[in-house]
Amino acid sequence: MYYIGVDLGTSAVKLLLMEEDGRILNMVSREYPISFPRPSWSEQKPEDWWQQTREGIRDLLRDYDRGLVGGISFGGQMHGLAVLDREDQVIRPAILWNDSRTTEETEYLNEEVGRDFLSGHTGNIAFAGFTAPKILWMKKREPENFARIHRIMLPKDYLVYRMTGVHATDVSDASGTLLLDVRNRTWSKEMLAICGIRENMLPRLYESYDCIGKIRPDIAKELGLSENVRVAAGAGDNAASALATGTVGEGKCNLSLGTSGTLFISSDHFHLDESNALHSFCDASGRYHLMGCMLSAASCNKWWMEEILGETDYAGVQSRVDEKRLGENPVFYLPYLMGERSPLNDPYARACFVGMTMDSGQADLTQAVLEGVAFACRDMLETARKQGMVIDRSRLVGGGAKSGLWQKILANVLNLKLDLLETEEGPSLGAAMLAAVACGEYPDPKEAARAIVRVKKTIAPDPDLAAKYQRQYEKFSGIYPALKGTFRALVG
Repeated sequence: MYYIGVDLGTSAVKLLLMEEDGRILNMVSREYPISFPRPSWSEQKPEDWWQQTREGIRDLLRDYDRGLVGGISFGGQMHGLAVLDREDQVIRPAILWNDSRTTEETEYLNEEVGRDFLSGHTGNIAFAGFTAPKILWMKKREPENFARIHRIMLPKDYLVYRMTGVHATDVSDASGTLLLDVRNRTWSKEMLAICGIRENMLPRLYESYDCIGKIRPDIAKELGLSENVRVAAGAGDNAASALATGTVGEGKCNLSLGTSGTLFISSDHFHLDESNALHSFCDASGRYHLMGCMLSAASCNKWWMEEILGETDYAGVQSRVDEKRLGENPVFYLPYLMGERSPLNDPYARACFVGMTMDSGQADLTQAVLEGVAFACRDMLETARKQGMVIDRSRLVGGGAKSGLWQKILANVLNLKLDLLETEEGPSLGAAMLAAVACGEYPDPKEAARAIVRVKKTIAPDPDLAAKYQRQYEKFSGIYPALKGTFRALVG
C-alpha cells in the first residue's frame, strides 16, 4: 500500500508518497503566495492551500497506481487562524504563525489574565504567534467578521475538512492555540470564555494517528483515488517532524538546526515548565513533549556568510577554522538577530560579538557564530533538564546539521551523542507515517518510527573538548544578563 504525507508549510505544500515499509517513492512541492498587507501582518488564502494540495496530489501520483493509496495525513504550520461562516465559507484570509499584530492582546493575556492562570489552564503562556491572541484581535478590530465565525480552524485542519467534510484537529496542533488544556487533552472552558467563543466553534479533538474519516466521494473521483482512502488527523509540523526522526518515548530528543532552531523532547508524562521558557505540548504519539524554539539558528550562519562576508562557499570558509582551537575561542557571539523566544522570551534581545581584540580574525568570528548558536541550544537543553528530563543523546537534523564542523561543536557543547539520519523529510514523512498507523499498517506511532527511521552516523563528544566547552558555556551564560538592559534601551 501507499501512504501520502502532506506538509502544509508557510511558503509551499510538500507532498510525499511512502510505501508501507517506509521507502519514499516520490516527492513534490507546490508554492503559494504570502500576503503582508501591513507591517507585521502575515496572511494567506486557505483556498490557495487547498488548490495547490489537490494539484500536488495529482503530480505526486502521476506515475503510480492510485488504487494502492490507502491513507493520507497532514503536518502543517501551527498557530494560524482560519475562520469559516455558517456556510463553511472562509471569512477572511488566514492569520499566520509569523504574524505579530497581536502585541496588545498577548500582553493582556500574560499581564492581566496572568501567566500563572494561563500556564495552569493550558500549560503555556501567550506568544504573539499563538491562536488565542489572534481571536482576541479579531474580536476587537474586526467585530463584524468575528460575529460571523461559525468554525475556527488551524491551517492543516482546513485541508482535512475540504478532503473529508469533517471538522477535526489533533491535540499536538491544538496545543499551540492557547485554547487547549494540554495536561488533560481537552479544550479549556476558561480560555474559551476569555476569548468569547463557544466549544462548538472548535473542531473535535483527536489523537494524531486517529482515522477521522474517509475521503469525500467527489474528491476521490476528482483525484482518481478510492473512496476507501482513510484520512488521519495529522499533527503540527514539529510533532510530525519529531515522529519522522524517531523522537518517540521518554527522554527522546531531536534538535533541528534550520532557519530557526527547535529542541523537541518527548516524554511519557506532562511536564509544566514553571519558568515558561519551553512549551508544554501534546505530541503525535499519544504522549507529551517539551519544545523550545530559538528564532535564529542556521540563519545566523547564513547572515554571517552572505550578508557580512559576501560568501556562498560555506564549507570553504569553515575550513579556515583551526579545530585545534575549539573550546578556546576568546570571541563570543549572541545569536539573537530577531530577538529570542526560548528560553529568554525577549523580543528586545539583539545579536552581537563580544571579546574581540586586534588579534581577532575572520576564522575566530566564524567559529564564534557556530558556537553561539550551539550555546543557545544548550540554554534550551538546560531548561529542560531543570524540569527533570534526562537526556543522553539527540537526533540532529536540518540544514545546519550538514556541516561537519558544526556537528562537532554541537556534540561537545551539548555533551551529547548526536545521531544523523538516513532520511530527513520532516513533517511530510511524519504525516505519511501517521496515515500508515491509521490504516493499521503499524500498531502505533512508536512502532512505525522503530521500523522506518534509521540512523546513518553518530557524532560522539570528546571528554576533554566537552570540558573546555563547559567553561566556555559558563562565560557565555553571563553575557546576555549583563546586556539585557542595554538591549531594551537600544530598541526603546
